[in-house]
This record gives sequence, C-alpha cells and structure tokens, in this order.
Amino acid sequence: MGKIYRLQYEQVLNTSMDNAWTFFSRAENLEKITPSYMRFDVTSPETGKPVYAGQIITYVIHPVLGIPLNWMTEITHVVEGKYFVDEQRKGPYGLWHHQHHFEVVPGGVKMTDIVHYSLPLGILGRIAHALFVQRQLRDIFAFRKSTVEQLFIKE
Repeated sequence: MGKIYRLQYEQVLNTSMDNAWTFFSRAENLEKITPSYMRFDVTSPETGKPVYAGQIITYVIHPVLGIPLNWMTEITHVVEGKYFVDEQRKGPYGLWHHQHHFEVVPGGVKMTDIVHYSLPLGILGRIAHALFVQRQLRDIFAFRKSTVEQLFIKE
C-alpha cells in the first residue's frame, strides 16, 4: 500500500441534529454537495432511509478529463446521530476510509469529516497526488462546505 494521507474538515451547521443527520445520512444527497464537473451519479437504488452498516452504495464519477470511474463504498459503522463510516470497496483509491462525525454545539451541529486515503501505483500515485488529487479533494470539500452553508442557512 502507498503513502496514507489524511484530511480533516470541520464546520458548524446552523441546524438541528435531526436535520443534519437526515440530510447527510442519505446517499441520494451526495450529488447535491459534489461539484457538478465531477458528474457524480449515485447508481445504487434510493432507499429514502438513513445509512446502515453493511449498506453498499455505488456511484459513477468523472474526476479527470471526463473519464467515468465506477466507485463502490460500504457503510461499515453507524451510530445514529453521532457518526457513520464509509469505506471504498471498488474505486480509484488504494484506500478510502471516510468518517462523518456529528456533535451538537452552541449554534448548531458541528460536522467533522476525517478521511484517510492512499493512491495505487506507487510513485505514479504519489506524483498524481502532488499534481492534482490533493488539490481536487481540497476543492471538493471547499465546495461541500460552501454548499452546506447555503443549504442550512437560517432554518
């Protein structure tokens, strides 16, 4: 396995825990918080229910030059109203482990994303990370932060 990278992002949402959990624990909302250039499409059936341990979610993304990539994640851990974890089972990363944490704080709900990931292909993966993957992930989370702020503005 290649080098393991770590990202952590936090933001306070102007909303209740019920609203935050309802929104973020549904796979069908992922497209709303992903930049349009990624052409992110959830391909697994909508459940209309919160994530659950063992759930498999499939997507098609177009992260580079419009080339489609299939991605499959499994929800491995869920504590309702506290956190859930998705892990890549098939996709572009050597490792993808994404923790989504939620905590009631003054002014709303603090949401913390912690991602551990690695890229395949050894030195080529490290070069790709330096050239565009790291920047692209930062841009995706910046877009997500801005979009979420708008979605939960003055509820």
